[in-house]
Amino acid sequence: MNLDDIKVIAPNFKKRWSGVTSTIFRLLPLQSKQIEIVTVGPSLPASLPKISFITLLGLSTNKPRIWHARRNLEMLTGLILKNIFRKNLKLVFTSDAQRHHTKYTKKLISRMDAVIAGSQKAADYLEVPHIIIHHGIDTETFKPILDKIELRHKLDLPQGNLIGCFGRIRPQKGVDIFVEVMIKACAEDPLAIGLICGHTTADHKEFEADLRVRVSNAGFSDRIIFLGTQPSDRLPLLFAALDIYLAPQRNEGFGLTPLEAMASGVPVIATTAGAFEEMVLNGETGYIVKIEDIGDMSDRLIELLKNERRRKALAKASIERVAQKFDIKGEAATLVRLYKDLLSKA
Repeated sequence: MNLDDIKVIAPNFKKRWSGVTSTIFRLLPLQSKQIEIVTVGPSLPASLPKISFITLLGLSTNKPRIWHARRNLEMLTGLILKNIFRKNLKLVFTSDAQRHHTKYTKKLISRMDAVIAGSQKAADYLEVPHIIIHHGIDTETFKPILDKIELRHKLDLPQGNLIGCFGRIRPQKGVDIFVEVMIKACAEDPLAIGLICGHTTADHKEFEADLRVRVSNAGFSDRIIFLGTQPSDRLPLLFAALDIYLAPQRNEGFGLTPLEAMASGVPVIATTAGAFEEMVLNGETGYIVKIEDIGDMSDRLIELLKNERRRKALAKASIERVAQKFDIKGEAATLVRLYKDLLSKA
């Protein structure tokens, strides 16, 4: 790509992988087919279109470009580039925060040319004009696989009624809630098997160890299984192998795993955290329960374990829901239209 052709810069200034990082890395390959877009930051995958910080500073001050920030530091950098280095930038910010912003963040947001909320919940905390663009997932990667028996054999997973909980193992994600719910389910259904998949950071090793002890004391070490960190290319298969997915989060920014499960033809029982209420249509594609309501989540899970026909109906509706409202291609196209509209007015 010729540097003069660059129209959009989507910075990623965080080294550690996060939900925001995942969003940027998933969107860029799709957006690059529609507009000249690059990213900038540390530890970027070789496959992404990117530029260095030195190159960024050397870009023309005349040509209008979009700077799409998703964090405070990225907003601040955009303002510095625009006002000190005189870059001709239209500043865009996406907010997924479901809390009141600090005065500092509000000040930064007020200087943006366009503000996006990733969900209605996030929009409720914004005090400036904004639009809502929901995040999406790749429905070509996350999709149903009809022969679950063969798939489980391929993945070396047990047969039975598989219930998943994927993501980082920490209290925020409610993995301890999942364990309590699964202990109840395993006692009720001899075929119920829980799969916990995700990375545990050093500061949450003790939390994981306590969960393992709890599972062992309940006598279900062979039925509530910790899979650990899994390769990214294996995750879509793990989702497709499930019968039911639980999202027991206490707190979440947006949260993509329920969508990945739904697209895979797996009904979801989720809490009111994140944007889950906007994804899961209660009673139509799955169920929504209150945060930390172990009793209600357990009842819903046991209900679905006993009713395969109901599971299939929810699964079918889930696939359709994601295809219509949460396909990442739609998110990418909507963002590109916003970029082009802003550039046309520059």
